[in-house]
Amino acid sequence: MNNKKFISTARDVINLEIKALQSLKKSINKSFGEAVFEIANCQSKVILCGVGKSGLIASKIAATLASVGTPSFSLAASEASHGDLGMISKKDILILISNSGDTSELKNIIQFAKRNKILLIGIVSKKDSILYKASDIKLLTPKVDEAEGIVPTASTTTQLALGDSLAIASMKYKKFGKMDFKKLHPAGSLGAQLKTVEDIMITGKNIPFVDENLKMSKALKVLTNKKLGVLVITDKNKKTCGIITDGQIRRFSQKNSNFYLLPVKKIMTKKPISIDKNEFAVKALSIMNTKKITSLIVNNSRNTNKTIGIVHIHTILQSNIS
Repeated sequence: MNNKKFISTARDVINLEIKALQSLKKSINKSFGEAVFEIANCQSKVILCGVGKSGLIASKIAATLASVGTPSFSLAASEASHGDLGMISKKDILILISNSGDTSELKNIIQFAKRNKILLIGIVSKKDSILYKASDIKLLTPKVDEAEGIVPTASTTTQLALGDSLAIASMKYKKFGKMDFKKLHPAGSLGAQLKTVEDIMITGKNIPFVDENLKMSKALKVLTNKKLGVLVITDKNKKTCGIITDGQIRRFSQKNSNFYLLPVKKIMTKKPISIDKNEFAVKALSIMNTKKITSLIVNNSRNTNKTIGIVHIHTILQSNIS
């Protein structure tokens, strides 16, 4: 086995694709902006279609568009002429992808789009092709050299990159942010990283609130019942004024014989570290690691003096956030 030859081949293919992407970058023009505007303002669906390798690229671009807030799906060109054209409505946008632009399977789809006045965006590399001439918005990809002169590699790389660019530009146009993205990605490791503090915080009766004047003997019962290893101290107006951890209790009780008779305000840490409910849980974990603490008080940005929850290190780790 000649490893050096394989490595050389890999680098040659990658260099071809890099060169193709550099050419694509230079080719982006006002037609790209027109396509983004139409996609972002589409009131129905964006339907992508291609033949062969371009069909696979169409499926990936459709999935990316859908994941960033643009309802999309891919249509199999071979099935379109056998009834699947019925999936396309007049308010849809049709994106056809073809390197040559003259693939026979696309002709019936193009005719259907023209006959029904469906907006057609063509991603194609040949100006004299049927697809280029028929498209309402023409996205011309550069002519590129393929691996071994025949294998679709550099051309499909440019198609994919152009599709990704359309998706991200449309997302930005619509101001589709992280919180919107989170709603469409609730599962898996990505969903875990997009969880907010509010998603995992402990709330209501499970929060170990105690009044600042309560004796430690009674406060310890709350600590034991709530099982969080922390007490949230409030004043007469129910505003948070401090926090006590089980670590503080152990250290303080060893040094003070009258510990159980003291009011909690004599022991508490004032101005406890807190976090807004809308922050990502991964940020809460970062704060805990930096400050070497296991709990954070949660508040609402509109009222930072009132505790609405507690986020605990165990809850974060159980949610697969890292």
